[in-house]
Amino acid sequence: MYITTKDDTKIYYKDWGPKDGHAIVFSHGWPLSSDAWEAQMFFLASHGYRCIAHDRRGHGRSSQPWDGNEMDTYADDLEEVLNALEVGGAMLVGHSTGGGEVARYIGRYGTLRVSKAVLMGAVPPIMLRTEANPGGLPMEVFDGFRAAYLADRAQFFFDVASGPFFGFNRPGAKVSQGLIHAWWMQGMMCGHKNGYDCIKAFSETDFTEDLQKFDVPTLVIHGDDDQIVPIGASAMLSSQLIPNATLKIYPGGSHSLGDTAKDQLNADLLEFARA
Repeated sequence: MYITTKDDTKIYYKDWGPKDGHAIVFSHGWPLSSDAWEAQMFFLASHGYRCIAHDRRGHGRSSQPWDGNEMDTYADDLEEVLNALEVGGAMLVGHSTGGGEVARYIGRYGTLRVSKAVLMGAVPPIMLRTEANPGGLPMEVFDGFRAAYLADRAQFFFDVASGPFFGFNRPGAKVSQGLIHAWWMQGMMCGHKNGYDCIKAFSETDFTEDLQKFDVPTLVIHGDDDQIVPIGASAMLSSQLIPNATLKIYPGGSHSLGDTAKDQLNADLLEFARA
């Protein structure tokens, strides 16, 4: 199913579960699609929740516009999805880049449509090392991402999926070739320029002021072995910036808790939704 935004971008979305159920809305990471949330959506829809997830512009089955591949427009697209589906009182759940999308959405639109928020392995407050954020990653890291992406993005995506994303490069890790191929397939569906632009969006956007505007119960979840978004400069800071946030750390957890800690994450999301 699709909605069409004000700039004529078609946004694909899934709408699972009972339509009268309490809404849980998911925002995915880079360079993936709403398919990344299927395990959580199936589980929560089976417990009576209305589960909605969209493919971010330029990702998955959505249009691949040349412009608008930045956080303000991502947040505007999310508002258009919620408005078109007449969603109110939703629990917003964002992973990685999607966590930034949720933060910027609340920063721009407030919580009129939002009852709770979950940031999981999320990029806020800002990934890039700056004077105000000395614990962030240096620009050279993201320049390296861009260089590898342009040189051979298919190989770059395979290297990320087979190594740090799921923690499959750790000693004793139980490697799933299926997860690697699924991640790679979703990544290759992403528009070339859209995926390139999104590296800047997820690494350089400062969400500090957005986080300070949160006024709903918020759960911050992060793995302490997240090799993509290190916990020290992300969840540890975000949980302090968001008023009354709850921080939950998964010992040994990877960046992809929705896959590598699926049962625990599903249970935690259900408990938080019911609270």
